Amino acid sequence: MAPNAPPLQLLQSAVAAYRAGDWAAARARLEEATAGGAGADADAWALLAASCVRLGDHAAAETAADRALVLNARSLRGALAKADALAARDANREASFYFNAFVRLAGEAPSLPPDLSEGLRRARAAQDRIAAGMQALINGELEEAGYSAGTSDRRFTHALDILTGRKQPYLQQPQAFYYPELPNIQFYPREQFPWMDAVEAATDAMTAELNAVLEDQSAFAPYLKTQPGMPSRPDYPLIDSMDWSSCFLSKDGQETPNAARCPQTMAALKDAPLCRVRGRSPQIMFSQLKAGAHIQPHTGFVNTRLTCHLPLVVPPNCQFRVGNEVRSWARGRCWAFDDTIEHEAKNGSDRARVVLIFDIWRPELSEEERTLVATLLEAIDAYSPQAATWD
Repeated sequence: MAPNAPPLQLLQSAVAAYRAGDWAAARARLEEATAGGAGADADAWALLAASCVRLGDHAAAETAADRALVLNARSLRGALAKADALAARDANREASFYFNAFVRLAGEAPSLPPDLSEGLRRARAAQDRIAAGMQALINGELEEAGYSAGTSDRRFTHALDILTGRKQPYLQQPQAFYYPELPNIQFYPREQFPWMDAVEAATDAMTAELNAVLEDQSAFAPYLKTQPGMPSRPDYPLIDSMDWSSCFLSKDGQETPNAARCPQTMAALKDAPLCRVRGRSPQIMFSQLKAGAHIQPHTGFVNTRLTCHLPLVVPPNCQFRVGNEVRSWARGRCWAFDDTIEHEAKNGSDRARVVLIFDIWRPELSEEERTLVATLLEAIDAYSPQAATWD
């Protein structure tokens, strides 16, 4: 190459040398070009950085990559060279950031030249290697600190699973009314509700009342029904289906005739902090899910309540998921969960599953807040009776 060659000629020659694997020649021509008229060319700096990586001069590669990324924050070669340079000096945390950025940007590109396609494979391998190394370090440090996945704090384990990608965060997503500053808890600790002892103690009496009701299937109706004149989801398999049916003891805040048929069930709930909102709650029902049925992922309407389950008829292979946590119902063992966090239910058995479901106020709400929330929701209904409904 002649001395003082034009920048365009230098760049063309550098690209040819790079493609031929002559990294030293590519570097020399790129250094000359960027020192002259190509000093504002992000691609030139990125190619210089890539050439320096190939030559093992990672300090020069990092400097050139920084310049490329200043000129073009979405430079693929710049991000990859920066990641390679950082990884070469064991700055794995920082390298991971640039490898991740490169993989993300490369995934958006319609096609990649051969060196970047190879770089994408290498970046993904580096991501896995860095993640594994970080996980090993974390595991060792946590073990030294006394951590055990099975016995240490459940909330910390959940956070660790989200951090490492084993789980994803699920947040409250009420469809109608969001009350701020309430904790995002999937299943509440059972010990937080001592009144559940009396509910669980009545399991046999409730089951006897349920069995009597089950003899008259007319007491049950599809939980999801088509509403005339209202939008619906005709593709949803459980609309108007008895595969997911309910027998309400209290519906929209009013006891139904079925309540009189189940006096011990109603009595067992006398100490529960049932939501009381005129025209809305409490909702108390026997919920029946037939064999093979699947209630698809969904969220409830308001986050000022919790939903409680008391399993009464539970064949094997029945599962319930709230957010990241999957549980199997156990007869006579009550739980409370936040139904504004995505949840779903499956009956993988050959028999029906029946649970008692009722709603309670969230324990974090003061008496004043409960009164005000109830008043607010009642006022909404007074203006427009169909403005919102319970899930």
